[in-house]
Amino acid sequence: MRPKVTIIGAGMVGSTTAQYLAQRNIADIVLVDIVENLPQGKALDLLEAGPVLGYDCAVVGANDYDATANSDVIVITSGSPRKPGMSRDDLLRVNMNIVKSVTEQAAPRSPDAVIVVVTNPLDAMCHVALETSGFPASRVVGQAGVLDSARFRTFIAMELDVSPRDVTAFVLGGHGDTMVPLPRYSTMAGIPITHLLSKERIDAIVERTRDGGGEIVRLLGTSAYYAPAASVAEMVEAILLDQNRILPCSAYLQGQYGIDGLYVGVPVKLGAGGIKQVIEIELTDEERAALHRSAGAVRELVEAMRQL
Repeated sequence: MRPKVTIIGAGMVGSTTAQYLAQRNIADIVLVDIVENLPQGKALDLLEAGPVLGYDCAVVGANDYDATANSDVIVITSGSPRKPGMSRDDLLRVNMNIVKSVTEQAAPRSPDAVIVVVTNPLDAMCHVALETSGFPASRVVGQAGVLDSARFRTFIAMELDVSPRDVTAFVLGGHGDTMVPLPRYSTMAGIPITHLLSKERIDAIVERTRDGGGEIVRLLGTSAYYAPAASVAEMVEAILLDQNRILPCSAYLQGQYGIDGLYVGVPVKLGAGGIKQVIEIELTDEERAALHRSAGAVRELVEAMRQL
């Protein structure tokens, strides 16, 4: 019997995640959305691509949660983007209520699942999913660092004119303007980029990485979806195949890095059952201060939610 992955939200991120997972052929997929016929149509379209692309997993669309029962992984992509005139608190309230609602419906049907949160503001929404589901913190993880690191790797590879496959990159902290790319731990074929690029060029790449999502919005008029979906698929694959991948994810810290009781992006060992270990790396005083500033911004969001 194949593993089952439920993807809540059949928008561009959710449906593209379903596409990437179907192409991996490692799980049956349930695509859920409140819009009638939308998940059913997208699921059927994906199913009909199977004979051409060579996958034979089941892909089902649904407007309720009965089909999601006994999922191994639940991916939450549903939520509202920030619209003109909408304050931060407005966005927090809307997406907090959405994540709470979908978690209330999905978690009891799949009590052993790992929840992967994608909805923004990401780190704050992880807290909502954790508290609503009642799952152990190891089974609620946020997708952020994989995407941020992919953007960092892309820009480094473009600057050096090399394949991004030969670039590794580290990004810590909250998913947003306060993220903390770490050039010291970022390499090209094992060579630190600090040996290959000037501080000015590295600083420019770091700033472009922090603005990676905003740059896409300015170009497309909508949020990114290819790279976020690819990042989710990589995490889901690590969980389902118990790969013990070391990936940067939003994880609930309990004293690591001097941060307690908060979801923050850090490297973790990801495999069956979710987060197996938070990896602590040595930071300079400046890097640690930047990480704590980023954590502080996340904490402000969490505290703001409690007032809503």
